[in-house]
Amino acid sequence: MEKPAAEVIKGEGWGRIPDDLEYHSGFGNHFESEAIAGALPRGQNSPLICPFGLYAEQISGTSFTSPRKLNQRSWFYRIKPSVTHEPFWPREPSHKKLVSEFDGSNTVANPTQLRWKPVDIPDSPTDFIDGLYTICGAGSSFLRHGFAIHMYTANKSMDNCAFCNADGDFLVVPQQGRLWITTECGRLQVSPGEIVVLPQGFRFVVDLPDGPSRGYVAEVFGTHFQLPDLGPIGANGLAASRDFLAPTAWFEDCPRPGFTIIQKFGGELFNARQDFSPFNVVAWHGNYVPCKYDLSKFCPYNTVLIDHGDPSINTVLTAPTDKLGVALLDFVIFPPRWLVAEHTFRPPYYHRNCMSEFMGLIYGGYEAKADGFLPGGASLHSCMTPHGPDTKTYEATVARGNEAGPHKITDTMAFMFESCLMPRTCPWALDSHFRDLDYYRCWIGLKSHFSHDKTDVKSNDLQNGNKSGCFEH
Repeated sequence: MEKPAAEVIKGEGWGRIPDDLEYHSGFGNHFESEAIAGALPRGQNSPLICPFGLYAEQISGTSFTSPRKLNQRSWFYRIKPSVTHEPFWPREPSHKKLVSEFDGSNTVANPTQLRWKPVDIPDSPTDFIDGLYTICGAGSSFLRHGFAIHMYTANKSMDNCAFCNADGDFLVVPQQGRLWITTECGRLQVSPGEIVVLPQGFRFVVDLPDGPSRGYVAEVFGTHFQLPDLGPIGANGLAASRDFLAPTAWFEDCPRPGFTIIQKFGGELFNARQDFSPFNVVAWHGNYVPCKYDLSKFCPYNTVLIDHGDPSINTVLTAPTDKLGVALLDFVIFPPRWLVAEHTFRPPYYHRNCMSEFMGLIYGGYEAKADGFLPGGASLHSCMTPHGPDTKTYEATVARGNEAGPHKITDTMAFMFESCLMPRTCPWALDSHFRDLDYYRCWIGLKSHFSHDKTDVKSNDLQNGNKSGCFEH
């Protein structure tokens, strides 16, 4: 493919990102990008002397011997290699609300339906790293199997530092405020209504051009996000590969005295100092790369006659397990769409699921909750915990009757992180004053509408000596 023009910046901060950034298009593609023409070696990956005196460095997202169709890696050609830093030491003060090893010592098992109101953005200066906190998760980053769900609230850009997550991939869902993200592959501008995937091991900076910002983060250990199979849907639909956008090469070549690499390793944060920017990659090629996606480009499918389709039909990305059809974590959205099913209860059905479901709301309302579930809020329905439409939604839907015509859901974007693992919840999430302790009341008003001729049943019960008023049949 023809390479988009890339940009060279010398001695300029990464906080100024233009609105007309060029991107590569595609998901899982093998890209190549040069900020200076001729910076990529030809015919080999690691020549004795790279063009322009650059260093060759590989980043591996999978083992060397992973099957070729699953193998992910990229080659960077950079001014100085990333190894040029002082030793790591524990970050002080330590971050008390990040978890990647979920057990009884730091998290709680709780099957209750949980819901949180939107968390206030702090008044004190808080960047993306300090504003990131874990809600729940399962498994272990050390054992390379599991997931964590975080949220963030922040009001300032990261300053003279970069973040690196050695534990897993981040899928970031901004809800308020744009994110300007600088990575080793280049720069991305991510707005609410878009998502960004930041693969394990990449160094990146988050700038906040709009100031106060809030959002959600899913993290997966030991696997990577991929597009779901389409099965009988066919060759097209859902999230199209070409709508995923990867950055083009961009670098800076200037001193950065005291620059800090902040590495998340086993859920703990460590600092290492260096005197240059990590964003010194002049050219790169490979298929292991950050990317973003605009959720408004999703092509939803829905039932056209009867019943409510399963939410898996709206899967954007999936992080698979070794068991066919079972996801470590699915990212599912509930976008604007038409509801046309006849003789059907159109909102999501009442459900007990072997999977666990964490939901968030980017904007608008959610079709199964008449009130209480707000943009920036969240809910958690764990494995086999009952959930479904609230009383107001049920009653309003039934009142419309079977003659309800086609209806378009508009101005909404809800999403779900769904996992086969049973999550443990962080104590600060359970104790938060943003937790909605009255959540359960939204279902308490559901009444019995059971109706039948009780005469014969009552007669039989009385003959059998049942005088309790509970009829058995």
